[in-house]
Amino acid sequence: MSQTPIKVEYPLEEVLGELKQSIKEVNHNVENLQKDINDLKVGQTELKTEVRNLKEDVKEMKEDIKGVKTVQNSLINEISNLKGVKSLVIPIVVAVSTALLTLLVRLIPNVSP
Repeated sequence: MSQTPIKVEYPLEEVLGELKQSIKEVNHNVENLQKDINDLKVGQTELKTEVRNLKEDVKEMKEDIKGVKTVQNSLINEISNLKGVKSLVIPIVVAVSTALLTLLVRLIPNVSP
């Protein structure tokens, strides 16, 4: 079996010119893809930095919230103590005022008609 030779009826210069143009287009596309990849890498790095900063901010906020809760609990305890003092103050005021009124009444001389 013999193979028949293939005949190319296009001029070699034209074929090589088309190949050269195709290679230029591919190179241009590869350059554009490389630029896009570089832009994505830069964006990814920026995002990682932002995420890291946000994580730090969240940690700080958690610590602040713990501090606020501590202060809140202290205030609740102080208010409870004040309520206890209030319940003691009212009877003392009543007792003192009653004693003063009693003394006043005793100081008034008995007036008999």
